[in-house]
Amino acid sequence: MRLSAVVNGAAVSLDIAPDARLIDVLRNALALTGTKEGCAEGECGACTVVIDGLAINACLMLAAQIQGKSVLTVEGLSRAGETNALQKRFVELGAIQCGFCTPGMLMSATALLARSGTPSDDEVRRALAGNLCRCTGYAAIIEAVAAAADEGGVAT
Repeated sequence: MRLSAVVNGAAVSLDIAPDARLIDVLRNALALTGTKEGCAEGECGACTVVIDGLAINACLMLAAQIQGKSVLTVEGLSRAGETNALQKRFVELGAIQCGFCTPGMLMSATALLARSGTPSDDEVRRALAGNLCRCTGYAAIIEAVAAAADEGGVAT
């Protein structure tokens, strides 16, 4: 089938199998490898992308479901090689350890900041609840999201 969507601000049109998962199309057909596959069951959040403003697990979604929609992956957060405020705060505040969960964390936080410019710590915790990290205690991640919110969200 023919898939047409907007990915990271660019129109894409490609042929896919009807049963292709979104994560596989992103990683293999579009070479957007920042989206990670951890569990393939929607439990870890490493594959989180933002679709029309909502944080979604790409491992659980058929690629056909993004027909006509807008998808943002971690690669789409940077503009002209410049990291955005959220990415900068993750680095500066030590919210990145091994980095495997980081793309999913960034995408969940991006969706949150887009709908709630000044979320409470509880709102941040709820937004990140589907993202697992084995390296941190989450405090630095929550602090990084709050710091980015204080600076106006995810803009560079």
